[in-house]
Amino acid sequence: MSRRPRIPETRANRGSERPSADVRGGPGAQPPPGRPSPPEGAEALDRADAGLRIASGSRLVIVPRAMSDPEQNGANDEAGETAEAPAERAEPAEERATTLEDKLGEAQAEAARMREQLLRTAADFDNFRKRSRREVDEAQRRGRETILKDLLPVFDNLERAATHAESAPDAKSVADGVRIVLKQFLDTLERMGIKRIPAVGKPFDPSVHEAIQQIESTEHPAGVVIAEVQPGYILGDYLIRASMVVVSKGPPAEPAPAAS
Repeated sequence: MSRRPRIPETRANRGSERPSADVRGGPGAQPPPGRPSPPEGAEALDRADAGLRIASGSRLVIVPRAMSDPEQNGANDEAGETAEAPAERAEPAEERATTLEDKLGEAQAEAARMREQLLRTAADFDNFRKRSRREVDEAQRRGRETILKDLLPVFDNLERAATHAESAPDAKSVADGVRIVLKQFLDTLERMGIKRIPAVGKPFDPSVHEAIQQIESTEHPAGVVIAEVQPGYILGDYLIRASMVVVSKGPPAEPAPAAS
């Protein structure tokens, strides 16, 4: 309960003390003589306990409780701040949701772009593989065609030599014709990069020679090729076929002297 304010003492009210119920204007209080009744609005505020009335001289001042109660004001402010807090928190949440949606859309667009690029790369690789295979097949065909074009003259000359041998008066002329064809054939192989492996009179080389026999020889030292059974060929550094050769074992051993 608020304290009743002290009313200054004047001639009009000197010697007349009014009870607090009259000043507060509680229910059933009668106004003092010579003073008008309080207005109906003040009685309604008094009944609703909406404010305090303070007598000041001959006037009645109504003070709303919201202005006279600091604690209530503070509670109202806190309630307002509390009501605003969810709204403030809701705004960042909406912003974050919008940001996540934007990022999701960007990620989906990037995934679609990468998938399209992957499909395009796979198609390009498949086309490259097919084109490479066609190029390899074409290169092999051209290589075989070139070899055949170079060998066809050799076969033509062999055919002519065989035809000439049927009517040749002696075998020497036939042999000379065959040697000419063989030389032409070796020249053709050399133009292709194919060379015959030297064998007779050379030291035995297991990387290009294949020994099929070893015999004693007084003319050739041990480890030297003395005969070639089948020639071998190389293409650059690649061995096409090894030479089949006969290797010398050296001179025979001398018999031991007989015991006396």
